[in-house]
Amino acid sequence: MIIKRLQDTPIMKTAHNVDARNLYDTENAVISVITLKPGQALKKHITPVDVAFYVLRGKGVVEIGKEKQEVEANTLIESPKDIVHCWYNESEEDLSFMVIKVPKPARETKFIS
Repeated sequence: MIIKRLQDTPIMKTAHNVDARNLYDTENAVISVITLKPGQALKKHITPVDVAFYVLRGKGVVEIGKEKQEVEANTLIESPKDIVHCWYNESEEDLSFMVIKVPKPARETKFIS
């Protein structure tokens, strides 16, 4: 059995410059947790695989394609592959969400200027 605690998992260096940690990373899948402080946002990007987001705490705005919606804890959001998406924390509290990618991307994420 392998047990990992989020607080013991190192923060990754990413283009987003936010608290992003890989909890699970195998040849088949990746599960990360991202925490956005108030006012932080991800850069718009395109992921080459389907992604599921699960909001762990707080509330934030998720943008997928041309749709943009505020979501809160205990909500699952599906994002199809090859569609621009982004997250924004416009609240006064931290926003944490899990990012589940299956299969593990074979190509790099594409960032939108």
